[in-house]
Amino acid sequence: MVAELTKALQQQAQQNPQAFWQQHLQLLDWHRPPEQILDDSNAPLYRWFVDGQMNTCYNACDRHVEAGRGDQIAIQYDSPVTGQAYGISYAELQQQVALLAGALVAQGVMKGDRVVIYMPMVPQTAVAMLACARIGAIHSVVFGGFAAAELASRIDDAKPKIVLSASCGIEPSGPVAYKPLLDAALEQAQHQVECCIILQRPQLLATLQTQRDLDWDEAQQGVDPAECVNVAATDPLYILYTSGTTGTPKGVVRDNAGHAVALAWSMKAIYNIDPGDVFWAASDVGWVVGHSYIVYGPLLIGATSVLYEGKPVGTPDAGAFGRVISQYQVKSFFTAPTAMRAIKRDDPQASQLQQYDLSSLTALYLAGERCDPATLEWAQNALQVPVVDHWWQTETGWAICANLMGIDPLPIKVGSPALAVPGYQVEVLDEMGNAVAVGQSGAISIKLPLPPGTLTTLWDNEQRYLDSYLSQYPGYYLSGDAGYVDEDGYLYVMSRIDDIINVAGHRLSTGRFEEVLAQHPAVAEVAVIGVADKLKGQLPLGLVVLKAGHLGAVNLETELVRLVREQVGPVAAFKLVTVVEKLPKTRSGKILRATMRKMADSQPYKVPATIEDPSALNLIEQALVRMGYGSESVQAAP
Repeated sequence: MVAELTKALQQQAQQNPQAFWQQHLQLLDWHRPPEQILDDSNAPLYRWFVDGQMNTCYNACDRHVEAGRGDQIAIQYDSPVTGQAYGISYAELQQQVALLAGALVAQGVMKGDRVVIYMPMVPQTAVAMLACARIGAIHSVVFGGFAAAELASRIDDAKPKIVLSASCGIEPSGPVAYKPLLDAALEQAQHQVECCIILQRPQLLATLQTQRDLDWDEAQQGVDPAECVNVAATDPLYILYTSGTTGTPKGVVRDNAGHAVALAWSMKAIYNIDPGDVFWAASDVGWVVGHSYIVYGPLLIGATSVLYEGKPVGTPDAGAFGRVISQYQVKSFFTAPTAMRAIKRDDPQASQLQQYDLSSLTALYLAGERCDPATLEWAQNALQVPVVDHWWQTETGWAICANLMGIDPLPIKVGSPALAVPGYQVEVLDEMGNAVAVGQSGAISIKLPLPPGTLTTLWDNEQRYLDSYLSQYPGYYLSGDAGYVDEDGYLYVMSRIDDIINVAGHRLSTGRFEEVLAQHPAVAEVAVIGVADKLKGQLPLGLVVLKAGHLGAVNLETELVRLVREQVGPVAAFKLVTVVEKLPKTRSGKILRATMRKMADSQPYKVPATIEDPSALNLIEQALVRMGYGSESVQAAP
């Protein structure tokens, strides 16, 4: 295996992180370049570029206009659910952002104030994020359509001065009213916001409250466009909430300069994107992928970013992604494995995808959940380009392990996100904190300091940050994922730590079972959970979704049991498997394995706020009861 350059960069970043990241400062325009690259005086709370000053919005927008590239398309909006599609140039983006920033200033928003953004996948959402960055306000984007109680909890935690929202989002089934949810959240919240600025969408208008609500367009009339405000490198850029084990959301804090340097470097190093190229991350701005690679990453380097309001299937069909790639000449495409599985389920031969000219595409990038080998191989055959699995988290903000396609493309090993990205020192540890042998599973951890761009703390709760991530193994960040490293240094992320099941003393990863079951030609998606067993402690239970055309598969369960027995071994004691119509997932595509495990063991559970389709849990509950697990009488925890 050839990986000399990647390993040399890893070594440079490990031996002298200050020198490694200092050489990438020129990726940004600075008001005052930093002289101190890394502050380790308060370890384990490290800070990057502490004495530097800059502005993220200036780097993502204004400087490209000043460099004479104002006519280039910055954001290409495509909305099959509304029939709209148009491009916004960098010059137009600069004007829109400056005007909205001026409207925020007119409402009293200042540097350091928080602004909650509760909006759909429209260009105004990106404009809102950049407008906050322009004046040094801290934005917190909440996925449009989140339940009122969840939005209220985020409002109480962030304590925003203003909320930016829209009248509705658009799903394939029709408009989803946001304003009633926002009104209910503000009723429930202890913290009171000063005003709400509402984008009225023609598909469903909202009723505005006279004392509190302002119309989006009217709020910008007669205001002075705002200039960029210089902020400290370590000032927060945004807060992004991720679910916590206690049910209280954790507000991940991202700083300005570390975030911008890391993302700008990653655009070329990982995604092979240069200024002027077209990049598409088919995600949502409510998630970290949308923050990093719909809005900030592509714009920081002067690329064109596709902002897509639609689904991988059903808007109108399983060829939707192919149309967008072809129409806008997308060079690198990023989505979640669940999106590719949805396409595979509806169009197993990829005939609808392949009716478009995909010659502009050089690679597909997958992240957000573990990518099973069957899906990766299917996507490679369908697209005829490298399919690059890479691994990162909301907390890290960019890839921990990836194939550096822009500087050192490596052989793809199916099932692995490749090597640690330079700046991350990834180690697999046992329960005592010792490194395990090659090929042995353990807790995937990252030696401190984390590189620039990763979380610096949790909003208003530094102790929770220390307890959640840095206390298990002193000197390391605990990822919460389990896996192993092979002889070439490739990492294999198999499951969450709590998805390791213990069958008669044998520790087995649910990811390994899923890998095997997904090989069957009838299987589109699969989830395996560990269920309690009096004799063996736990047993693996498989839940499979079938591809279109395989609904009446004969002897399927027998074949699946045999597959696991052959490839994992009798020790797995695999004999529990059933077909389900769909799996419960978050809107970002993560399968709710922990929730299903609690259901199977008749334990109280809480339905996550991020669930995409609550009816999927009812179907799983019925399937588990048929198999003798769970109980329809168990109530979800409040």
